[in-house]
Amino acid sequence: MARIAGVDIPRDKRVVISLTYIYGIGPSTAAKILKDSNINESIRVKDLSDEQVNAIRQEIDKIKVEGDLRREVQLNIKRLMEIGCY
Repeated sequence: MARIAGVDIPRDKRVVISLTYIYGIGPSTAAKILKDSNINESIRVKDLSDEQVNAIRQEIDKIKVEGDLRREVQLNIKRLMEIGCY
């Protein structure tokens, strides 16, 4: 498995599908990441080169995912509960 953003993504799936295993990345965001990295969506994770994996990591570093996103969502919920809107 390739490890991206602290998540082991499945090796046997297409990379566009595997990226959706990362919290905060859906199908459209995964497609955009691959487009910006110049990587074909149909390639399997196990067939990615180290340079391609690094290019994906660099694109993912530009957006908020996993732990940072989870913290932000929890904080927003907490704020809404404090003001009585949730």
